[in-house]
Amino acid sequence: MNLMLDSRQPRWLQTRTLNLAGFLWCAGLMAYALYVQYGLLEEPCPLCVLQRVAVITTGVIFLLAWLHNPAGAPMRRVYGALVLLAALAGIGIAARHIYVINAPPGAVAECGASLHYMMDVLPLHEVLGKVLSGSGECAKVTWRFLGFSMPFWVLLNLLGLAALGVGANFRKR
Repeated sequence: MNLMLDSRQPRWLQTRTLNLAGFLWCAGLMAYALYVQYGLLEEPCPLCVLQRVAVITTGVIFLLAWLHNPAGAPMRRVYGALVLLAALAGIGIAARHIYVINAPPGAVAECGASLHYMMDVLPLHEVLGKVLSGSGECAKVTWRFLGFSMPFWVLLNLLGLAALGVGANFRKR
């Protein structure tokens, strides 16, 4: 683990600090998601759960990059690419969720089985297929901020996290 500081950059612009910021950003997103679930009593739909998985995965990669703090550019780029992949997966899921929300009535299937039940009785690839197809449960919007639904805000945050991960880990030290 390289704990040397690069004296040419302010501390807040150093790769390690930016990776910690990415982890804390993801932790903040998850803390708010849990507040909405347990404080505001809004149960997440299956697409929301998958978006949470993407945010958690992105955060774990940022945390690993912060802990490891590789000195060489190749390993930093691996972390940057992994953050980008995890964030892009979440962006795709959030975009699909936004589509399901905005689909015309009747274009989305009615509410199906719960995610917990499907995980118990179906293979993972079938669960993912059913979840990504969306349902009436995923089309229902009960939370908005500035007129936008939660999947929109998740998508914006994941775009920011992807930019942070690439910017922090692909630049020269």
